[in-house]
Amino acid sequence: MTRIMGILNVTPDSFSDGGLWTDRAAAVKHALGMVERGADIIDVGGESTRPGAQRVAVSEERRRVLPVVRELTDRGVTVSIDTMNAATAAAALDAGATIVNDVSGGLADPEMDDLIVATDARFVVMHWRGHSDGMNDLARYDDVVEDVARDLEYRAAQLIVKGVSPDRLILDPGLGFAKTAEHNWALLGRLGRLVALGLPVLVGASRKRFLGDLLAGGATAAERDLASATVAALAVRDGAWGVRVHDVALTRQAVDVADAWNRGRDARPSRDDGTARRERA
Repeated sequence: MTRIMGILNVTPDSFSDGGLWTDRAAAVKHALGMVERGADIIDVGGESTRPGAQRVAVSEERRRVLPVVRELTDRGVTVSIDTMNAATAAAALDAGATIVNDVSGGLADPEMDDLIVATDARFVVMHWRGHSDGMNDLARYDDVVEDVARDLEYRAAQLIVKGVSPDRLILDPGLGFAKTAEHNWALLGRLGRLVALGLPVLVGASRKRFLGDLLAGGATAAERDLASATVAALAVRDGAWGVRVHDVALTRQAVDVADAWNRGRDARPSRDDGTARRERA
């Protein structure tokens, strides 16, 4: 069953929903609503990583996320902490989070690897080349799919050598992070190359700019949910372990269809006893 990770940005400046969930009560209510609509994981982030975003002090990031993480985990919600800072990740794990979703794959903070080694948390290793304020200048590849696959495989190997069990690692191609629209579509179109690395793959395309560029009139972020759900379904068809999204209800429908599609493709042929013909009639 594909995992749906619902996005909860408790930030004032995220590209799609900045400022909507900065109040703790509103954030928790929204997260619980996503769980009711089918989210398996709530990904709580306190620092925007949109292109051009400036870094946030660790103390401020922790102030934003920890009360929300605590309340959600107290209510039995599976929580992922979206952070590049080991100190924030450690505090969130202490508060009950079980997944660290680091857009830098552990490269932004030299203490992150040691934290992951010392805990039993799962770790999302995203492909990353630099911070948001300069990443667009780093979108240069010989073959983006092969380059990203090689980088992720190497980064995972580093963590495994340090003592992280492979079953705790999840890979993310980092759509939009030092990637052009052409790069994003290449990674999605050849997602099987990343799945073939043998580790779970998380795809985060929800509401991103390359989807708006594709749609007529350059749809706003909130108008990209149908396209986002379509990408999620296709990613699942091609082997994604999970998808990270804003609109959980629409994505749940799309992913359930894709999961059923995959089950049908993998099912063994069975003798038709006439039931199927009666159902079609």
